[in-house]
Amino acid sequence: MTKPPTKAERDARNAFRQVDAKKAMTEHQIEQKAFSNNRERLKAERLAREAAAPPPSKSKATKAEEK
Repeated sequence: MTKPPTKAERDARNAFRQVDAKKAMTEHQIEQKAFSNNRERLKAERLAREAAAPPPSKSKATKAEEK
């Protein structure tokens, strides 16, 4: 059988858990910020590409329907 942890052991475990939780949240926030920055960069590139491209011409299917 295992003996129950002492108060000092419980306190130490709780302290380590809090530090680990803060570290995990910090890592998560860094990853989320990087993801968001990348998404915004790609969106800006796409919008610039679409603005620079000529407007799309009518497709062949649309022309056939008009006849």
